[in-house]
Amino acid sequence: MSWPLQTHPYGEHAPVLPPMENRDFDHAALDRSTRLGLYRRLQELRQLEKRAYDLFMRNLVKGTSHLSLGMEAISAGFGAAMRPDDYTFATYRGHAHTLSRGVPMAPVLAELMGRANGLLGGKGGSMHLTSVEHGVLGSYAIIGAHLVIANGAALSAQLRGSGQVTVCFFGDGTTNIGAFHEALNFAAVYSLPVVFVCENNHYMEYTPIGDITAVPRPAADRAAAYGLASRTVDGNDVDAVHLAAQELLAQARAGEGPSLIEAVTYRHGGHSRADPGKYRPDKEVRAWLDYDPITLYRGRLGRLGVPAAELDAIDREVAAAVDEATEIARNGAEPDIASALTDVWADGGSSWRN
Repeated sequence: MSWPLQTHPYGEHAPVLPPMENRDFDHAALDRSTRLGLYRRLQELRQLEKRAYDLFMRNLVKGTSHLSLGMEAISAGFGAAMRPDDYTFATYRGHAHTLSRGVPMAPVLAELMGRANGLLGGKGGSMHLTSVEHGVLGSYAIIGAHLVIANGAALSAQLRGSGQVTVCFFGDGTTNIGAFHEALNFAAVYSLPVVFVCENNHYMEYTPIGDITAVPRPAADRAAAYGLASRTVDGNDVDAVHLAAQELLAQARAGEGPSLIEAVTYRHGGHSRADPGKYRPDKEVRAWLDYDPITLYRGRLGRLGVPAAELDAIDREVAAAVDEATEIARNGAEPDIASALTDVWADGGSSWRN
C-alpha cells in the first residue's frame, strides 16, 4: 500500500493523517478462525493496557511505562504469524509484543506492579519484559541497542540451522541512531534470518520524525542503502500487517536474508504516561483516533458476515480475563529482599564474587 504524504504543521514531510479506510484486504486469503483470533488479540492488548493505565492512576504501578494504545495491530499481526520458537526483540514499549507471543496476562500485570509473581519476579518492571520460554528475548530501554543483539540471535539460528527467525521491533526515532545502520548492514552482509519492523508512530518522543529526518520514510527510504527492498504497510490494519509478516518470515526462513518493513501507525496517548501529548495538533489526533485499528477491524469483520453479537461476546470474555489477571497480580506477594541478589551472576547470586 502506498502511504500518502501530507504536510505537518510543525514540519515539511510527515505523513500525519491516516488514509481513507482501506478495504483492499477485505477478501484476503485469511480464514474466519484466523481473523477472529486476530480480533481477540487486539482486544486483549487494548483492554490490558487500559487496565495498566488504571492501575497506574491508582498508584499500583510504580514508575512510568509506555503504552501501545492505537498501535496494537502491529504486534498482533506479527505475533500470529510467528513460530513458537521464533525470537522477538522489543523496545520499552513492549507490553503488546510480549502478550502477542502468548505470555499470560497475570504475570505481565504483576510485573508492572512489582510483585513476586510477576514475569521477572517484580525486578524488571514495565520496560524490561522478557520471557525466554515464549521467545521474547527482552524489551530494551536504550534506543537502538537491541537491533545488534537481535542480529546475534539471528546469527545463532543461522549457524544452528534451526529455521528460527528473529523479529526486531523499534520506533521511528531509532532510525537516526547509529546502531540501526550498523545492524542493517551486518544483517545484509551475513544474510541473517531477521525481520526489522519500524513502528512509525510519527514522533520521536516529543519531536515529529519528519522535522529532523531527510527522507519521508525514515526506515523504508533507507533500506535500499543496505540492499533491502523498501516496504511500508498500514500499521493500523491487522490483516495487512499479518499478511506482510507471513511473507517476510517465510523469506527469512527460506534463507533469503533480512528484510525491513515500516508500519505506519499512531499512539493514542503521549510518549509515556507522564506525557499528556499536547504538542500534537488536535486535527491530527482526532483523525488518527477515528482510524482506530479495532474499529477498522470490527467494520471489516461485519462486512464479512461476522455477527456483532459474536464480537461483543469476545469483548466480554477478554474483559473477564483481564479482571481475573488483575486479581491474581494484585494478590501477589511483595518480593523478598533476598531476591535482590538473585539473577545477578551466573550462579544466581553475588556472594561468590565477594
